[in-house]
Amino acid sequence: MSEINTLTENPNLYNEDLAPIPVSKRTWGTWNYASLWISMSMCIPTYMLASSLIEGGMNWWQSVLTIFLGNLIVLIPMILNGHAGTKYGIPFPVFARASFGTTGANIPALLRAIVACGWFGIQTWIGGVSLYQILRVWISSLSEPAVVGFFPPVLELICFLIFLLINMVVVYFGVESIRKLLVFKAVFLPVAAFALLFWAIYSTQGLGEILNQPSKFQNTSEFWTFFFPALTGMVGFWATLSLNIPDFTRYATSQKAQINGQMIGLPPSMAVFSFIGVVVTSATVIIYGTTIWDPVILAGKFENKILVTVAMLAIAISTLATNIAANIVSPANDFANLSPQKISFRTGGYITGIIGVLICPWKLIADPSGYIFTWLVGYSSLLGPIGGIMIADYYFIRKKELIVEDLYQQGKSYFYKNGYNTKAIIALLLGISPNIPGFLATIKAISTDSIPGWLTNLYHYGWFVGFFISALVYFILMKNKK
Repeated sequence: MSEINTLTENPNLYNEDLAPIPVSKRTWGTWNYASLWISMSMCIPTYMLASSLIEGGMNWWQSVLTIFLGNLIVLIPMILNGHAGTKYGIPFPVFARASFGTTGANIPALLRAIVACGWFGIQTWIGGVSLYQILRVWISSLSEPAVVGFFPPVLELICFLIFLLINMVVVYFGVESIRKLLVFKAVFLPVAAFALLFWAIYSTQGLGEILNQPSKFQNTSEFWTFFFPALTGMVGFWATLSLNIPDFTRYATSQKAQINGQMIGLPPSMAVFSFIGVVVTSATVIIYGTTIWDPVILAGKFENKILVTVAMLAIAISTLATNIAANIVSPANDFANLSPQKISFRTGGYITGIIGVLICPWKLIADPSGYIFTWLVGYSSLLGPIGGIMIADYYFIRKKELIVEDLYQQGKSYFYKNGYNTKAIIALLLGISPNIPGFLATIKAISTDSIPGWLTNLYHYGWFVGFFISALVYFILMKNKK
């Protein structure tokens, strides 16, 4: 692939962060991608993902199998979208220009960026709660963190804002400043996770009692009613990365490297870490008589003050590393795509932080049902259609052939009409619309009595419904464009 001619690219569509990565600078091999996924999978939200399924009624093997299956499914669009990044060295916002138009690409980029802001807020809230737990263990008069009403208590909110400020300082100094923290996280979090696993086994005299706990479902019908939206939520967990994976695969030495690396790193690591979350959460029912699905709250219950302090500091540092790597880099690029001349990586990171606060993350993870059915399933209904359109365009319309220079210029192959591909926008809206009634019913914005039950139930399959409807509509419209 030829490199971009810097004399002809449009400054409104190009800056150094969005430019194609030359083949000479693509150095990521199989194990780089495997390590990336192992590092990103081993995070507190993954643990909470598994725990929330236990709280929802599943037993241990149902929870782990649901998570593993969901990650096998999302691995498919992950690899498919990753192909363009590796072949052409382009990031997600630029890749989206092929299907949505040079200006229209801002639509999927912004939708994906806003979701990333939500994840940024969730991770920042977890880090803030870790700081609060340190205070609580040394000041016994403080109560456990809890969200009362719309806003959390003042001290928890202050800790959240302090941790937010720490994140913004890292953004100011650039992503290179997080390299050592990522190494720390890669070593510490697996060790801490297995330490929790051994604690759970020791405290309950073995795995027998934990693994023998039955599911809470009374019959098969109840299980399937919970399973399908839960599976959609599991797919939704990485639906963001299934879109912007070119941001990472653009550094790959070969297609084989990105494919094998993702296969090795994603489903197995998610299954292993979720198993730990399942075992530890099941153990809390036996030990404390109640389900504690948040590991930060669980660690705060330990009696040794030094142990709690060290654990919380480590959680905060590893959460900081995850936040920068997974939830700052991509949305910063997405926001930069709006105006490459005016929005740098640093500015994009600040925008991410502000939106992350406005989304009120303490409400998103206040309970397991909200975490899965409102947050994960809800945004998967937005991102599934985008993935369907991009894959249909790249594989079935363009046969994996792009004119890279035209992606950075107005009035060329991907300009369409005024920079927007209206066919992609129509396909996107048609993919999203069937899931809207179910989403509104879930957040209780409308009564379920006012809409047919089958229409409400479509929301439980939101990612799948949106993906296939948008892909099919886009393919038909583009094939008949003449």
